[in-house]
Amino acid sequence: MRIVSAEYVVSAAGPKQYPGGRQPEIAFAGRSNVGKSSLINKLLNRKSLAKTSSSPGKTRLLNFYHINGSFYFVDLPGYGFAKVSRDVKALWGRMIEGYLKNRENLQAVVQLVDIRHPPSKEDIEMHNWLKHYGVPTVLAVTKADKIPRGKWQKHVKIIRDNLEPLPETPIVVFSAETGQGKDELWEILNRYII
Repeated sequence: MRIVSAEYVVSAAGPKQYPGGRQPEIAFAGRSNVGKSSLINKLLNRKSLAKTSSSPGKTRLLNFYHINGSFYFVDLPGYGFAKVSRDVKALWGRMIEGYLKNRENLQAVVQLVDIRHPPSKEDIEMHNWLKHYGVPTVLAVTKADKIPRGKWQKHVKIIRDNLEPLPETPIVVFSAETGQGKDELWEILNRYII
């Protein structure tokens, strides 16, 4: 994918703030520190379009990025251990669920899981939810540069065994540091945005 333009459009709390029109959208979901912003920036060849932070839970709204004037990336708030109140987490949950369930423009979700750790309870809940509602899903196993290449398959197997993805769910080993998996992920995403 040749990126001609990529721009931040809006941080939305609900449908009234979503961009208009019918252009396809790819959403990115994952734990607070799994590397969503880094993955998005790597895919778009940008250093800091999606804001990265050392403190988890920085993304608090649905951030829409318009790519090549023809489709959107949507960065969802991270789930997991962001230091926010239970009420705020519940609000995020409703906001994310409302988007995933009702947004007609949504074509697929890239769920990010850290290769170094077995999936968390929240990872499993999110994946089961996506399966239940029939949302096309791609698993991006992030931070591949943090462990030796020879151990990737062992760690991917642990993730697969815990999440039990559908047979057709692609799993891409990814590193925002090295670019590992970038071309493979684009190849998959192209099916949903063309």
